[in-house]
Amino acid sequence: MDWKDHAAQMADAAVRPESRWHRPLSVTPRHQFVPRWWTWGERDGVEGYTLHDGASDPEAWMSTAYDSTHTLITRVGPHHADHAEPGTVIPETWPTSSSTLPQLVVMMYRHACIADDARILVTTGSGYGTALACERLGHRHVTSVDVDPYLVTAARERLAAAGHHPNVEVCDLTGPLPGRYDRIVSTVSVRHVPASWLTALRPGGRLVTTLAGTGLIVVADKTDDGGAVGTVAPESAGFMRTRHGDDYPPAPDDTALWETAQTAEGDSVTTGCYPVMRVSSTWDVRSTLELTVPGIEHRMATREDGTRTAYMLHPDGSWARATASGVRELPTVHQGGPRRLWDELDRIRTWLVIDGDLPVSGAHITITPDGRTTLSRSGWSATL
Repeated sequence: MDWKDHAAQMADAAVRPESRWHRPLSVTPRHQFVPRWWTWGERDGVEGYTLHDGASDPEAWMSTAYDSTHTLITRVGPHHADHAEPGTVIPETWPTSSSTLPQLVVMMYRHACIADDARILVTTGSGYGTALACERLGHRHVTSVDVDPYLVTAARERLAAAGHHPNVEVCDLTGPLPGRYDRIVSTVSVRHVPASWLTALRPGGRLVTTLAGTGLIVVADKTDDGGAVGTVAPESAGFMRTRHGDDYPPAPDDTALWETAQTAEGDSVTTGCYPVMRVSSTWDVRSTLELTVPGIEHRMATREDGTRTAYMLHPDGSWARATASGVRELPTVHQGGPRRLWDELDRIRTWLVIDGDLPVSGAHITITPDGRTTLSRSGWSATL
């Protein structure tokens, strides 16, 4: 099985030949870090995550593993792909670990501006991103952490098989970190920057991460007062949220609220300012809304006649339902609960129409030593 040709082609597709990340991409055996993975779909009439085993289909293994734009899900809920029986289908749940698409890993590393002698902390997952960092810097400069003991053990073994022996430890990323670093690059998202990162960063060190529930990449440098300042990167990205145990906490039961959102008349019935949009497919609107009203769940339904309905649900009991007969038609909007969620969305969309962008794009970031994170631009600000 000649994986090297696949890796070389992936490197050529991901970066220019003179890039310092070209060689790591071209010589790192990604398939060895992801022998099994999950994909979402329908099998035998059941929707869920279906297991794929690389060894049983080497051609699919190679083409999937060496696609630079492909994230491979390796864990859903508490279920490791490595441990699942062939043919397993896991019903709807949240992915909890993955091998991030190589282009995105490299983009995060590039934002970190990693010097050849930098000591770097990265997040583990499958171990593939750690392997790229080791190939680029040497394993003595790399520490990799994950909250999942099995992932740490598996990654450590697979890294060793690839010739790398970094420090790989079980660690809650939001708590104390095992050392001091010039760079911290997280491919899991956080609600705000943990204070422990600032403690672990050396003076002038840089952190790169994403904010949970948004598409925002934070790039910030440590300041003399122990905090950090930086900006939102021009690209967007999304990663799984940090977790603190075997799985994410169960979501609150929203059955009653969902039933209300589908059928109730609403305390407010209006015509929306703009056509129905799939908020979850945007990054700037979704990110601004998440910073303004954190925790909204978005759902969408399209009937055969083209009628589109968007739903918004919030844990505080607020809900909205917007229905339009076509993609360009203005919707009828029903809203209830303590907040008018669709009005918040339309306010953000009006902002976008008038200004041409939203202030989250290129926003300035200030982080206090205790992790209080504030984004600001053009008179707008939001603090996490």
